[in-house]
Amino acid sequence: MYISEFAKFRRGEDWTDAFAEAAKVIEKAGGGVLKVAAGVYETGPIRLVSRMKLEVEAGAEIRFTDEEDRFPAMELEFEGILELCHTPCVYAEDAEFVTLTGEGTINGCGKAWWDRRWANALKHNRPYLVCFNRCKHVTISDLTLTNSPVWTVHPLRCDDVTIKDLRIINPYNSPNTDGIDPDASSDVTIQNCYIDVGDDCIAIKSGTENTPARRPCERIVITGCHFMHGHGGVVLGSEMSGGIHDVVVSDCVFRETDRGIRLKTRRGRGGEVSGLRACNLMMDGVMCPFVFNMYYFCGEDGKTFYVSDKAERPVDERTPRLSDVSITGVSIKNCTSCAGYFYGLPESPIDRVTLRDVKVSYSGDKAEKPAMMFDCPEMKHAGFYMRNTKNVTVADTDFSGLEGEAML
Repeated sequence: MYISEFAKFRRGEDWTDAFAEAAKVIEKAGGGVLKVAAGVYETGPIRLVSRMKLEVEAGAEIRFTDEEDRFPAMELEFEGILELCHTPCVYAEDAEFVTLTGEGTINGCGKAWWDRRWANALKHNRPYLVCFNRCKHVTISDLTLTNSPVWTVHPLRCDDVTIKDLRIINPYNSPNTDGIDPDASSDVTIQNCYIDVGDDCIAIKSGTENTPARRPCERIVITGCHFMHGHGGVVLGSEMSGGIHDVVVSDCVFRETDRGIRLKTRRGRGGEVSGLRACNLMMDGVMCPFVFNMYYFCGEDGKTFYVSDKAERPVDERTPRLSDVSITGVSIKNCTSCAGYFYGLPESPIDRVTLRDVKVSYSGDKAEKPAMMFDCPEMKHAGFYMRNTKNVTVADTDFSGLEGEAML
């Protein structure tokens, strides 16, 4: 059925009640397909239900209002903390077999939200553009998603998620507009997506030390994607207290992202990251292709001496761990800072790192800090910088324009 069949519930140009009524009909029927034909549909939040497929056809645009009071506050996790957030634009909770698809556009009209963020004038956290919370068997495909108020696609505590063939476009200076953030979720596949955003393109997360019920994010496959202009192409953390395991990144292109593959954590977060495989990647204009930083000064306690101290500390539940990283078959052009920055903790070194068949060429004449941490050195055209690492294998690497040693 088409949303136009519910036009009698429309209030002027506002389709919010029409979408709500259609979802009720589908829920009562035990499932169904709701199609949105070509045209512009202005609306408030849309809630999806189990066995519902929302198909936004070519030429159709779902355009969300930017009026703050149209998105009531609800308890939802943001950056690992359960707090009041504005209701997401498209939302499903405790649902299964939910599909969001079509060749149309979902527009979050985020500028007003960004302005409120910059002015510190928000009552609650901004709404996600698409959020599935505690859902199973989720598919998101083919759409153009743009102008998200904050993170664009957020599978939170979900199982069996397929995200494919999306175009995600947010302005380069829009705050916290991550592309896709799998969070405490399992069995997630992200493929053939074009992501050009104002923050991390993909960020894999699993809660913080303040998350009440931590759960790992695991078995994540990212393949055939194109990343543009983000702070990082594929990022792990900084919320990783629940652990992140078994992540594969393959056949992807990174262009002008600040960093390529990036892990960020610190003392206090705890959690373990293990089993990262990255292969067959192309990077161009990336400041630092690989950053694994265990001194990232994130969160409320991130600037304490406990976090920044370079001396060895006792190992306890607050100590993060990182092991089993393999990076093979990477072509890097126009790198500016260093080929890779690996900085573990003295009490918790980064363990078992393999770098093989990595080709690097450099451009530019500006020294830059590759990582966000205290006392990070500025570097230009440098090789692999490693501190507090062990069991490192480097083979078949090649540098053009390197200044200094390949291994620092």
